[in-house]
Amino acid sequence: MSPRLVRAEDDAVGRGDTPLRVTVDGRPVDGVEGQTIAGVLLAAGRRSWREGPSGTPRGVFCGIGVCFDCLVTVNGRRDVRACRRRARDGDEITTQTRAEPGEGR
Repeated sequence: MSPRLVRAEDDAVGRGDTPLRVTVDGRPVDGVEGQTIAGVLLAAGRRSWREGPSGTPRGVFCGIGVCFDCLVTVNGRRDVRACRRRARDGDEITTQTRAEPGEGR
């Protein structure tokens, strides 16, 4: 899986992708209709968006919804697997932490 997003004007195939915009921790992030939230985040250069109990950064691990490393909050709903949920224009995504205060830092 490539984390890069091909800009429409550079796309030799000529796909007619529909752009979308989500917010991640209050910042706008652009994507393409059909991408998962994980795909949008990876294309934007994000490699992690959650902290485990020890404070270690977590992102996509399995990419198929089996593990729980890619959890985010979407539109107020916690524990959404970013690799399984398709991004929708206007989604408000918040990163999560399971880190204990003062642990792993």
